[in-house]
Amino acid sequence: MREDRQSQWLKGVLDLAVLAALARETSAYGYTLMASLAELGFEGIKGGTIYPLLGRLEDEGLVRSKWVTGSSGPPRKYFWLTAAGRAELDAGRAGWCAFSATMTTALEG
Repeated sequence: MREDRQSQWLKGVLDLAVLAALARETSAYGYTLMASLAELGFEGIKGGTIYPLLGRLEDEGLVRSKWVTGSSGPPRKYFWLTAAGRAELDAGRAGWCAFSATMTTALEG
């Protein structure tokens, strides 16, 4: 039951976590973004989860992307926050703080 609950919580906050991780970087490609999320405690997030989410965030105008060809290996798609993405992150932070305070009060009650 605990894993199911955590999975549901993650689905509800992963977009905000991705925006926060991108805010820490100038830009990031999928693999480095997954590593950054793992360092923040969001372990086990796979490409099959992160890439569709990045696509949705891009469709919503919250992130932009560009393919970059390196000196070796395949091209990588780098993502970065837009101004709208930063505004969404700020709103998400405020909303999370309010929600977290409410839940803390409820659970301590």
